Amino acid sequence: MLKFYYSGAPNPMKVALFLEESGLAYEPMPVDTRKGDQHKPEYLAINPNAKVPALVDGDATVFDSNAILLYLGEKTGKFMPPNTPKARGELFSWMMFVASGVGPFSGQSVHFRHYAPEKLPYAVNRYMFEAMRHFGILEAHLAKRRYMLGDTYTIVDMAVWGWARLIPTVIGEEHWAKFPNLKRLVDEISARPAAARAIAIKDKHKFKTEMDDEARKAMFRHLHEKVA
Repeated sequence: MLKFYYSGAPNPMKVALFLEESGLAYEPMPVDTRKGDQHKPEYLAINPNAKVPALVDGDATVFDSNAILLYLGEKTGKFMPPNTPKARGELFSWMMFVASGVGPFSGQSVHFRHYAPEKLPYAVNRYMFEAMRHFGILEAHLAKRRYMLGDTYTIVDMAVWGWARLIPTVIGEEHWAKFPNLKRLVDEISARPAAARAIAIKDKHKFKTEMDDEARKAMFRHLHEKVA
């Protein structure tokens, strides 16, 4: 059985959505990042990057949420576009766009807006601007099609949903009005029964919610370990 190492963060939720949509049997393995589970040797042996999610499938181990989506899509043949050069080019391009752009800039916007010990206007503006720019690219793309790759729901839509559903946290609730087509996609996916089940897996474990000294030390190691 698949072992799915997860938390309630955006990236694990993408994978949870696929698992619930596909009906694959899996064992949820909670990683409580505010308690520092991601830095324990047994987890680092699975994911040396000390992030969530990770997936163990027999002797195969996959980490990085978009890599897991691609792995599961190819393994099952579900939620994938046609196996043509054109379709695969679009698939890989948009998956990497989410992995290298949407996710990192959204995450940094959340950090500097909500968790940084100092509210640095430059950093807040920098990451909000880039998060909005990336969401704007998705918005323009979705203005011309129902889903990211056309008329069919795929792993790209799942990857986008993971972060776009948190636009209120990333850049502020008031900015939803700028992205009506992106909101349409998020709302459609969020209304699917599989999405409700995916979001609910976080309730199977009592994750720590306090952002105290223990949590800051576990999640923001740069505050305690100087490199220069």
